[in-house]
Order: sequence, then C-alpha cells, then structure tokens
Amino acid sequence: MAFVAFDGDEILGWCWGYHLVRPDTSSMLYLHRLEVTPERRRRGTGRALLRAFMSAGVRAGATRMFMTTGEANAAARALYESMGGGPATQGPTVNYWFPLQPDVAA
Repeated sequence: MAFVAFDGDEILGWCWGYHLVRPDTSSMLYLHRLEVTPERRRRGTGRALLRAFMSAGVRAGATRMFMTTGEANAAARALYESMGGGPATQGPTVNYWFPLQPDVAA
C-alpha cells in the first residue's frame, strides 16, 4: 500500500508498506517508510499520511500495525506515540505496535 500527499503538482510526502495476512487469517500492517519534505514537516502531512495508511489497513481487516524507526529520531517517535503507537525498544531502532480501530481516521 502506498500513499502520496500533494499540493497541486508538488509532492509533500509519501508512505508505503504492506498488509500482511497471517496463516491464522488475522492480519496486520507493516509501515516500511514515511517521509515528508523538510519544508512541510510539523504541518500535519505525516499525520495525514499515517492516518490514510492505517485507515486503509482497518478497511482491509488489519488489527495491528508495526514499524521501525531510529532511536534518535525524536520527531518521528513523537508523532507515532501521539497517534497511539507503543514502543518496544530493541537496540538502535525502536519498533512501534499500533492497535487499529475503525475510528483511526478521526
């Protein structure tokens, strides 16, 4: 799954990842990458992209989402934690698990 944020012809940011269906038929999302252009950071673009990704996952039946970011990436960590992500610190990266609910797009 991939999402791109635009303002006219200008790309503001993008994200992509996978909807993973498990053998037990449960499913989850893996967010591989979320990027926002430097001049558009801290303006809601990343939050909107993350909400779009999560909402699409909920519609596809996913009940959890995970992703990894660098331990020193304070801005990304603040965004993920503000949206309900819970960290599981492991070495130089920080993994986040998100419970997904139908109201995630609110």
